[in-house]
Amino acid sequence: MDASRDEGVSVAKSSEHEYSGADIQVLEGLEAVRKRPGMYIGSTGPRGLHHLVYEVVDNAVDEALAGYCDTIDVWIRRDNSITVVDNGRGIPIDKHPKEKIPTVEVVLTILHAGGKFGGEGYKVSGGLHGVGVSVVNALSSKVVVDVRRDGKEYEIAFEYGKTSEKLHEVGKSKHTGTTVSFWPDPTIFTESTNYDFETLANRFREMAFLNKGLRITLHDERVTDPEGNPRTESFMYKGGIIDFVQYLNQGKETLNKPIYFEAENENGSVEIAMQWNETYATNSVLAFANNINTHEGGTHLEGFKNAVTRTINEYARAKKFLKEKDSNLTGDDAREGLAAVISVKLHDPQFEGQTKTKLGNTEIRGLVQDAVRQGLADYLEENPTPAKRIITKATAALRLREQLRKVKEKARSQSGLDSLSLPGKLADCSSRKPEESEIFIVEGDSAGGSAKQARDRKYQAILPLRGKILNVERVNPHKAMTSDTINSLITAIGTNIGDSFDADKARYHRIIIMTDADVDGAHIRCLLLTFFYRYMPELINRGYIYIAQPPIFGLKKKNSRNPKIERYIYEESALSSVLSEYDDPSKFDVQRYKGLGEMDPEQLWETTMEPATRTLLQVNIDDAAEAERVVSELMGDIVEPRKEFIQKHARDVRFLDI
Repeated sequence: MDASRDEGVSVAKSSEHEYSGADIQVLEGLEAVRKRPGMYIGSTGPRGLHHLVYEVVDNAVDEALAGYCDTIDVWIRRDNSITVVDNGRGIPIDKHPKEKIPTVEVVLTILHAGGKFGGEGYKVSGGLHGVGVSVVNALSSKVVVDVRRDGKEYEIAFEYGKTSEKLHEVGKSKHTGTTVSFWPDPTIFTESTNYDFETLANRFREMAFLNKGLRITLHDERVTDPEGNPRTESFMYKGGIIDFVQYLNQGKETLNKPIYFEAENENGSVEIAMQWNETYATNSVLAFANNINTHEGGTHLEGFKNAVTRTINEYARAKKFLKEKDSNLTGDDAREGLAAVISVKLHDPQFEGQTKTKLGNTEIRGLVQDAVRQGLADYLEENPTPAKRIITKATAALRLREQLRKVKEKARSQSGLDSLSLPGKLADCSSRKPEESEIFIVEGDSAGGSAKQARDRKYQAILPLRGKILNVERVNPHKAMTSDTINSLITAIGTNIGDSFDADKARYHRIIIMTDADVDGAHIRCLLLTFFYRYMPELINRGYIYIAQPPIFGLKKKNSRNPKIERYIYEESALSSVLSEYDDPSKFDVQRYKGLGEMDPEQLWETTMEPATRTLLQVNIDDAAEAERVVSELMGDIVEPRKEFIQKHARDVRFLDI
């Protein structure tokens, strides 16, 4: 198991089975990690806490990529410590040639010390811009590492990033591998050191899909069955990304069996699985580079999209599905209903973009394009029946798109309106700097009117929506464009959608969904989130989408001439505990806010819109595969998966307004 993560990996020059201290090159020390942990793990909240586990597990996966590990066990202990066990070769324990201490101590105490930096350890390695178990060590109150190699078992321990027990032999071992146990430092992770089972399970499921034959098992000692056995979930997929695509398409009517092909050259390798379904989604394509989910896309995704569009068009024309007079299918037409997984493995991946999850290697574009053109073309020729279904779906999308374009052009010519003008209901802000501007999407004219009066006109825009927007999960994208509400939303935000989408043209970097705190408000919020997930997922990845948190209750003294609310309560469950803080709650009136329109502008500003006092929830997609499945289940046409979801999670519902 390697002990570090980084963007840079290089081709191994040593013999295939060598792995020793000479393979570990030291780049820099560990001084700043505890002082500025957010620079290394993103945050000290739940995401950063879980990132510690990913760093350790990713290193075990590196051993799997190199062909030396096929089993990883992760244990959540009762005290919320973590233990990760792999059956790889074991971190080297010989003296490091430069540092003159055991290599395992080097990789645990020195930043950027790992088997990928010197070019001698791994040909291909996962990890993004992470920095490995050295950072896990720095941010833990205690770390214990057990190494099994060369017929012996060794142990070394650390506290707060510093060695507390030197490496020593503890026995004999017939097996090889590494065990890392760590206790996150509660003085660093002040919000919580409590691990979430589902968050970890979703990540490990994805890892197992991407590494065919690797078994990752998650054990949770905090939850046990009547016999005392811990909650356990195991992930292993013999079909790899073929199984991944089938997982994405659960609950959907499919048009073909999964298509799979792979290719390799001196720059790396690619494997692709793809399967069309009856839905209208055009963004159900997941792209990975060295096991990293490249949310922002990159050259491998560009090559894939270009090749799919070109190959589908060539086949459609060759088989006369498209006549000479017909336009070519667009990328959206060709990918309508397509679920796909692209996984590339590179020797030297270059990541860029706002969140460092966009692949920049130009040489991989050609490899992916050639693989798709050959593999997809062969499949279509050899499987005429599903090929006809795929092309028929794409050409139907083309016909509908052209019909709607003609209708819109006619309407524009008759009205004389510029299609690029901003929506009439939008109360825009005066600032033209997206990074300081925000837009509140509110339901109804009443709430919209109150929000317009409450806002700071310099940087806050208001867009009222009339009623519930269309459920875009159930209609063709071109059909969705007949909705005035959706058109207003797209125009106000400024990015366009589909092949014309450009996140850099977003007019606001905070897009805030502000709905009533009732069932209708929750439904509208869900519909809006579905829209953003399907049509503007990059805005979610960039952290531009937020949910406002208006209060549910207001406490006011009875018989008081002062109309001011003394205290606001934002959670249903908090009402009783707040009232218990007062000696005599009977002296207070409890006002329930079922709608934003029930608050006057001053109250709305103070509780929900004022940056200094409001609470916003930032929307993110930690697990794209799980998000894809849940959106399809909850918002799609098929009832059974939605029914099962409701039955499973019914006890999690916090309140219901009738």
